[in-house]
Amino acid sequence: MLLILLLFIGLPLIEVYFLIKVGSQIGALPTIALSILTAVLGTWLVRHQGFGVLMRVRETLALDEVPALELLDGALILIAGLFLLLPGFLTDAVGFLLLFPHLRRWLIRRYVQITPVGIPGRDAPRRPRIIEGRFRRDD
Repeated sequence: MLLILLLFIGLPLIEVYFLIKVGSQIGALPTIALSILTAVLGTWLVRHQGFGVLMRVRETLALDEVPALELLDGALILIAGLFLLLPGFLTDAVGFLLLFPHLRRWLIRRYVQITPVGIPGRDAPRRPRIIEGRFRRDD
């Protein structure tokens, strides 16, 4: 609970501090323009990588496998997009870091344990699906 309180109070204060520091160095309008530029660039990158994850989810589902890693990857891209849309340089830095695929995979491997249990294609040899039945043709 304390962590959430620190995030909701501390993070905006840190962001305001950095915005004031950068604004005093380069000016108010360039600071605003830089913040808008990072939001636009981040949105484009998130959209591009999101479509890539969507294609990998489709390929995994076509192989009759559970797309667990792909969905976690997509969730981290969504979090990156949220951070990039928030105004501030600290959240933009975290958002851009989450757009690196190797960092996302490391985070998933580090904090999430996925055990394949009863997944077709991994546990059993692949066999064609055969549906048996009877049919009758009425002319």
